[in-house]
Amino acid sequence: MDRPHPVAAPGPGAARVTLASTAGDGAPFAALFPGQGSQAVGMARALHDASPAARAALDAAEAAHPGLLELMWEGPAETLQLTANQQPALVAAGAAAYAAYLEAGGPPATHVAGHSLGEFTALVAAGALTIGDAVRLVRARGEAMQAAVPPGEGAMAAILKLGRDEVEAAVDAVRTEGLVVDVANLNAPQQTVISGSAAGVAAAAERLKAAGGRAVPLKVSAPFHCRLMRPAAEALRPHLAATPLRPLAARLVANVTAEVVEEPEVERALLLEQVTAPVRWVETLERLHALGVRRFVEFGSGNVLTGLVGRTLTGDDVEALAAADPDGVAAAVRATRRPAAPDGGPERGSGDPPEEASA
Repeated sequence: MDRPHPVAAPGPGAARVTLASTAGDGAPFAALFPGQGSQAVGMARALHDASPAARAALDAAEAAHPGLLELMWEGPAETLQLTANQQPALVAAGAAAYAAYLEAGGPPATHVAGHSLGEFTALVAAGALTIGDAVRLVRARGEAMQAAVPPGEGAMAAILKLGRDEVEAAVDAVRTEGLVVDVANLNAPQQTVISGSAAGVAAAAERLKAAGGRAVPLKVSAPFHCRLMRPAAEALRPHLAATPLRPLAARLVANVTAEVVEEPEVERALLLEQVTAPVRWVETLERLHALGVRRFVEFGSGNVLTGLVGRTLTGDDVEALAAADPDGVAAAVRATRRPAAPDGGPERGSGDPPEEASA
């Protein structure tokens, strides 16, 4: 049975993007949306050219942030990777991929989640935010995050080869020395990102290397998802307060709690808390799995989250794939309309875990 599924409701500067989608076998699946580090010059261009629905989504993003599409498609990469530019670009690409997927007959996602700023894209997919509002919000969010800490005073590092408990113990020990450092991203069982002052991150990294871990300094413009981002959260507050949030058409698992959010006003508060709180991505995937989700599709640019599914959920019944271009969208439609995983085992993500922070 065909039913409309809103990708973007009407609002100032946003086009209505409402598509008919044919339900498949009713099996739950989660639409995932990436955060910073997944951007690339040329992102979503093929979707724009191939799909009227994707084109409408991208046009809505461009109306909210003039010049965005030229930046996405022409670069330069150094300008695209700036926090205030990455965030709207990734929202636009994710919304476009999901719109193309629905247009091609894919069943609407029963569950949605996004890594850091990807949670805003997840809200677009769930019908709670217009594309235009999401782009404006993450643009303001990115500007506030960039301004919260002077350049050079903050740092981030990805810690590999150690588990969460070992990383948290080192962070706690460094805090007792009066230094600022927090756990920022729980990306995979053996990959945790730490964030804080340059001295705090360096001290924690030395402890963790001594414990057998690998510390990879991240090329970031600010220390995201730590207490130093409190000014950014306050700067974002009035923008969020002025933006309507509609009822969610899919079950959203939030970064801050790794729990299902059903009330728009609860999500509004969590989006503020998310600026300083860690991204609990391992728990998010585990929560989705506990809710019966076995199929995961990453919509947008890159395949980082697809790879993290494969590193976190080890069951043979788990499928994960990325829908970043027309071929990926077509594969996602086929996968989500199948009654079961294909013979010979499911498709698994092969993307490398990100050695990049997501804001």
